[in-house]
Amino acid sequence: MPSVGEIMESMEYGPATEDASAVREWLARQGSLGHFIDGKFTKPAKTFATRDPATGQDLAQVSQGSEEDIARAVRAARRAAPGWAATSGHDRARFLYAIARTVQKRERFLAVLETLDNGKPIRESRDIDIPLVVRHFYHHAGWAEIATTEFPGHAPLGVCGQIIPWNFPLLMLAWKVAPALAAGNTVVLKPAEYTPLTALAFAEICAEVGLPPGVLNIVTGDGATGAALVQAPVDKIAFTGSTEVGRGIARALAGTGKRLTLELGGKSPFVVMADADLDAAVEGVVDSIWFNQGQVCCAGSRILVAEAIAERFETLLRRRMEKLRVGPPLDKSTDIGAIVDPVQKQRILEILTEAQAAGAELVGGQEGSGCFIAPGYLRRIAPANPGMRKEIFGPIATLSTFRTPDEAIELANNTAYGLAASVWSESATVATDLAARIRAGVVWINCANLFDAAAPFGGVRDSGYGREGGREGMLDYLAVPQSRPAGKGAAPRPANPVEVGPGEIDRTVKLYIGGAQKRPDGGASYAAQGELIPLGGRKDIRNAVEAAQGALGKWQALGGHGRAQVLYFMAENLALRRTEFARFASDAEVETAIRRCFFYAGFADKYDGQTVSAKGGLLTLVQPEPQGVMGIIAPENAPFAGLMSLLLPAIAMGNATIVVPSQDRPMAALTLAQVLACSDVPGGVVNIVTGPRDALAEALAAHDGVNAIWQPEPNPAVERAAAETLIPVWSTDVSDWGSEDAQGRRFLRAASRAKTIWLPYGALPAGTGNSAY
Repeated sequence: MPSVGEIMESMEYGPATEDASAVREWLARQGSLGHFIDGKFTKPAKTFATRDPATGQDLAQVSQGSEEDIARAVRAARRAAPGWAATSGHDRARFLYAIARTVQKRERFLAVLETLDNGKPIRESRDIDIPLVVRHFYHHAGWAEIATTEFPGHAPLGVCGQIIPWNFPLLMLAWKVAPALAAGNTVVLKPAEYTPLTALAFAEICAEVGLPPGVLNIVTGDGATGAALVQAPVDKIAFTGSTEVGRGIARALAGTGKRLTLELGGKSPFVVMADADLDAAVEGVVDSIWFNQGQVCCAGSRILVAEAIAERFETLLRRRMEKLRVGPPLDKSTDIGAIVDPVQKQRILEILTEAQAAGAELVGGQEGSGCFIAPGYLRRIAPANPGMRKEIFGPIATLSTFRTPDEAIELANNTAYGLAASVWSESATVATDLAARIRAGVVWINCANLFDAAAPFGGVRDSGYGREGGREGMLDYLAVPQSRPAGKGAAPRPANPVEVGPGEIDRTVKLYIGGAQKRPDGGASYAAQGELIPLGGRKDIRNAVEAAQGALGKWQALGGHGRAQVLYFMAENLALRRTEFARFASDAEVETAIRRCFFYAGFADKYDGQTVSAKGGLLTLVQPEPQGVMGIIAPENAPFAGLMSLLLPAIAMGNATIVVPSQDRPMAALTLAQVLACSDVPGGVVNIVTGPRDALAEALAAHDGVNAIWQPEPNPAVERAAAETLIPVWSTDVSDWGSEDAQGRRFLRAASRAKTIWLPYGALPAGTGNSAY
């Protein structure tokens, strides 16, 4: 044993192991663990082992959920749904408060159980994860209490299926269960196969506080259990996990009418500008990518450093990395714990081999015995290197350099993902400019990996869609009563238009792309409303998307006030040409279009962001951003009023659009091109492509350059195409396009996505630090 003098020289920590005896006694009492269905635990049947990744020892036998187990849980949730939805907000708040208090009382027990099952250091489970679980249930107790005043006219969705990953087992449960219950839904949750234990301990807590049977059901198992839940008769699926699995779920749900939110993978940039506080930035890297073994989807794993300070930064980074302690997760002095499972460790090592074979140099990252990998980073790495493209999900970062802010943005956005980003600069102007231009759902400025129940979290592109946390998270568990049941009362879809030869009809109308009238790529036409209508195809969609992408910057730079003026001009010009439009649509539709122009002109500079009360010492801004390029499919039963009801909120929010008009009655939309041209609408903001409505809609959904699709009623083919590109599809399902049901905030919300920006504000309170870790 070393002497005190030797210890003072080496500064080595002695062991400080957290006592796990209470957790091990609990596990011993449980024996084999069943599912939690209808308020009680089932008798275990077929089981599998969940293991301590640090030692490889079995912790418990857990039931493998079958299709019948999922069906029983869904039936229990369905039976409980009417009663829970009818429970007052106050009573739901009291249940959520009771859960929060009980979790709070058992924080140490749950932290140890989480660390044993997951492998993360005890200080993370104890100081970060479990307190955030408590925070979520307290926060959503508040939403339950005030839901009727804050969300008037909204109702619960019904039964929600939820599938969570292994990196934050109990925190991910809280993210999903708390808003679902606060909104009045019932839940069937499947925890990760590797880490089910804290979910089952949580079920015990729910039973103890008297949560009504069937309100929360937990079914454990592997991917087959999750697949059964996706196929079950639930009203929503909320999934957190890999992009590949998320895409498969989106395919499976296409055409079912089920709501879907996806929080998927990430390859987040960590941008260090030349004027950054380098010591703080290095700590940010440690917090973001290494303290959690890199097993965080939003970890800043792509470090991008200004070339001028790269050498100094790397020296500091390597010096700090070499002092990190890899070891037993229950040791309170351990910095980096175990990888969750040998399968995941092997995947990390395979990516590292690929990256080095492609020319990257690995610093650190040594393989340890068991499920341990030392922290490291890949340097001299090209943008196309597999280590730069793939989500490693381990304690390995990449490090590359840039020369200018524009190059930093280009590199930051050079990924299929868009979950989060971290920006480091002492200039508020530089930092906020980068935050605005990086395509990600969350941006941390001079901090990293901060989370709070009040702050929405979620991504874009291959990182999924939907938000968890705050008002946005609640809205994703609420429905606005529809004017008709889904899929009912819609106009029948027209058959494919019949191509006609030239000269059979007197006048040929043209497409409207990029601010100019153009013939369709194939030159074909079809007859409708006494005119020869251009028969657009995939190449025309491609051209329209390119025009829309080119128009986005100028249109968004106008700002809300500038876009409002343009919408007022459109109203004025529509009123002057009312008689002409009435030839192709009713007077009522034209009047509706004019009123919609005024309504969304009024909202263009008023649908704005908010700061939310999250962590002290930080300004947390939730800012609505336009979706980008949107495909708008006009309804057949109100070809002009319906078109304008969809188009106007989209462009008011700063989107560029490709409109597919009514197939049988497209002339009002084509005539609109003349109004757009004389109303100062920049070319490319609105593009009009006529032809076979369903085929064009499917082509839009399959295009990588489209960011969202709106359609008047569900179309499974469009939803299947959008599952491949992972873009949201919104079926508006309005019956009367002249009514107030066809306008409002829900349209504006669907035309935008929330971006959460964390910015240090004043002096941070003692102990806050620069990250959640």
